[in-house]
Amino acid sequence: MRYDDAFANGKYIEGAEAYPPLWAEKAAQFRAALGARARLGLPYGTGERNWFDLFLPKGKPEGLLVFIHGGYWRAFSPRDFSHLAAGSTARGWACAMPAYTLAPNARISAITAEIAASLNVMAAEVAGPIVMTGHSAGGHLAARMVCRDIALHDAVAACLARSVPISPLTDLRPLIETAMNDDFRLTRAEAAAESPALLTRRSGVPVHVWVGGAERPAFLDQARRLGNAWACPVTIDAGRHHFDVIEGLEAPDTPLMMALSGATLTH
Repeated sequence: MRYDDAFANGKYIEGAEAYPPLWAEKAAQFRAALGARARLGLPYGTGERNWFDLFLPKGKPEGLLVFIHGGYWRAFSPRDFSHLAAGSTARGWACAMPAYTLAPNARISAITAEIAASLNVMAAEVAGPIVMTGHSAGGHLAARMVCRDIALHDAVAACLARSVPISPLTDLRPLIETAMNDDFRLTRAEAAAESPALLTRRSGVPVHVWVGGAERPAFLDQARRLGNAWACPVTIDAGRHHFDVIEGLEAPDTPLMMALSGATLTH
């Protein structure tokens, strides 16, 4: 298919096969170390994957950071990325990580609706501001949650402080011409309706796009498309590729964590 290679990540990353087991190992170690401050498998709906994990800081949370996992909407689970809550919990924030029904068992529009439903429930667990982030397909969903067409409870929408999509997919139309669309079943209408770069951002919610400098050109283009469409900053994290760009979430004082806190960076 025309765009298969453009959106292929692993084949262009040295040692790519080592990343998923490393993520899972670090995630399990983080959950074990957190003990009772890791609240696992909280439901937000009736579906098999309608649950989220919530990781709490030592004191009263300053607010809630929501991280949505990637995997082209087809792979992985929040449990593969629990360790990415380390930076936010060290800063005194709670971190929620929702699961969602994977394609082909759900269309992307249905996954978007699930994440919106999860956000309404997760927000009830922690008072204060809400910061959205996510990686790749999760970056798409983090951006979708601050689009004007997403139905959120008024109180939840009022708490949205910012969104920092990481390596997000923002214009889904090229994915129609990939073999992955056998699972997505994207039509042109759905691709347009689910593309943040073609939609209107919710008023008053700042967005800061983050992408690795060593990523595939298609992902750099996708990041810039959202930056241009929403007139928001785009940080190109020099030397980072698609699999290690998320490592900035593991520590409290990285540039990525500063962006999540709303700090102004040089782009």
